[in-house]
Amino acid sequence: MRSAPSAAAESAAGVLPSQALTQLIRRGEIKAREAFADDQIQPASLDLRLGPRAYRVRASFLPGKRSTVTQRLHALAMHEIDITRGAVLEKGCVYIVPLLESLNLSPDLSACGNPKSSTGRLDVFTRLITDYGSEFDQVRPGYWGALYAEIAPRTFSVLVRKGSRLGQLRVRRGEPPKPEDVLQRLQREHRLLTDGLDEHDIKRGAPVRVDVVGDPDSGLIGYRANNHAGLIDIDKKHHYPVDDFWEPVYRRNGSGLILDPGEFYILASRDPVRVPVDYAAEMLAYDTLVGEFRVHYAGFFDPGFGDPEAGGQGARAVLEVRSFEVPFVIEHGQIVGRLVYEPLTESPVKVYGQELNSHYQRQGLQLSKHFKM
Repeated sequence: MRSAPSAAAESAAGVLPSQALTQLIRRGEIKAREAFADDQIQPASLDLRLGPRAYRVRASFLPGKRSTVTQRLHALAMHEIDITRGAVLEKGCVYIVPLLESLNLSPDLSACGNPKSSTGRLDVFTRLITDYGSEFDQVRPGYWGALYAEIAPRTFSVLVRKGSRLGQLRVRRGEPPKPEDVLQRLQREHRLLTDGLDEHDIKRGAPVRVDVVGDPDSGLIGYRANNHAGLIDIDKKHHYPVDDFWEPVYRRNGSGLILDPGEFYILASRDPVRVPVDYAAEMLAYDTLVGEFRVHYAGFFDPGFGDPEAGGQGARAVLEVRSFEVPFVIEHGQIVGRLVYEPLTESPVKVYGQELNSHYQRQGLQLSKHFKM
């Protein structure tokens, strides 16, 4: 455990660590219809839980500045599903689920949402929605109201129930600093990127490069999802045989990897990712400047991920990749995303990998925790 929080944190700008999230819960700025679980609070985020009802909708939507989510559901919902004891969310369909958590934020606090790592690795597209919201995954400063998850399974149908955790919330005080300013400081202090930095490299965040060379012995570089696999219970761990759901992908000499349109791949970053213990990071999910594909659904990296101080030396980012309209070749070392770092408001009490059930701290190429690896 790290040092106790300081009083100065009440005015410091940045991402709120676990002990500050605990204080928000005690003050009622984060509320829930049921008691919070001890393991809901992560080093710099809060796991969000599904409520007892889901709504199958005709299409994805944003409520906009004049509507609540409930008002939009009256027009777009096809039917209501009781998920208290478990229900299947079918791939290719879109669902809205009111969450157990809600917010009552002070004006200096905003928040953002993201899928949990294991959710992204199942290709379950999950986004946070708020009443009167005009952006996905963004919670405006001072928001008072309910939270909702939009859930769209893309490859596997999933079994969920009340209390299942598909998404997470990160709370921020003030405005984030420019990514390049933070990276220059971190490079000086921690040497995050061994290749060095120039002004072009750090534009919009630290470059993340893909590995398509893979294991030197087996040649394994990733996995491609089987589109007609069975059902996955979102709450089961180390349960499913890999071969029933995934096809291994091996390197091909000198040709990179050709992404087939519409296929879902699990790959890994070429280089280890390191998040110092006083910072949090987020992977930008999609950048049209690097190609017509999407990388990394689950974008939050907690303080201490991959950091030697937290036992994470050598941890790489796992990349959830989907190509869009045309086949696309990615080469070894190609930039496929950007990692944006933000300071915490104070040193965290919890650090990823220390005294926590951190599934991916020393990871290389790794599927979600649902599979027997």
